[in-house]
Amino acid sequence: MDTGPILFFDSGVGGLSVVAPTRALLPHAPIVYAADSAGFPYGVKSEAEIAARVPALLGRLVERYRPRLVVIACNTASTIALPSVRAALDVPVVGTVPAIRPAAALSRSRTIGVLGTEATVRQAYVDDLAARFAGDCTVLRHGSAALVELAEDKLAGQPTDPARYRAVLAGLFDQPGGDAIDVIVNACTHFPLVEAELAAAAPAGIRFVDGGPGIARRVAFLTQGQAWPAGEPRHRAVFTRLGERERALAPALARYGIATVEPL
Repeated sequence: MDTGPILFFDSGVGGLSVVAPTRALLPHAPIVYAADSAGFPYGVKSEAEIAARVPALLGRLVERYRPRLVVIACNTASTIALPSVRAALDVPVVGTVPAIRPAAALSRSRTIGVLGTEATVRQAYVDDLAARFAGDCTVLRHGSAALVELAEDKLAGQPTDPARYRAVLAGLFDQPGGDAIDVIVNACTHFPLVEAELAAAAPAGIRFVDGGPGIARRVAFLTQGQAWPAGEPRHRAVFTRLGERERALAPALARYGIATVEPL
């Protein structure tokens, strides 16, 4: 298992926001980044579709790449399918959950926004996190499929319209009490990739938090003391559908140290 990589899984390229802090902590770890481009986007799919698709697909990926650890770098897949994935696989699995706890710790107004996919923000899991860690806060939610597309477009090198970011944020700020929000949880791994654009579109002083750094620390803890292959680590990306759109992401993947792109 000393040659085993860390496998990151997402519907698209959002999980790169988790890869970056993990690489900072574990620079010698080889990475396989798996994107279910054939099933993208997850945020508009039903719970039943995701619950059936994700464990089966991860089973194929684990069989092919033999990772030492799997990171489901997708809030939607984690909140719906994490227990069944852990039951199906014989390797450790780290999930991704909305960073409501650190948001509550930062908020002075005691009103926080949760910005995720439509599938994530409606999960009872989010209710539980809010009750456990933000019980004295007003927690407002908004689901956006558009922001996922904006993040994918940005990484593919396409221009994005600032007005579209303002429209997404209006889904939070225009709710009753929304003008009191001072912290926003980026509860989709795609969203930190466009945090600069969100910050430019948001009122002054709004802070954004996400789960990427915490996930990286968890991965580092679970692999503590393990050996990594000698030499420069090799990273690869694998897509369930490798078409023109996915190939356009190659320059962005290269910025994250991922030079090899292949189909599943």
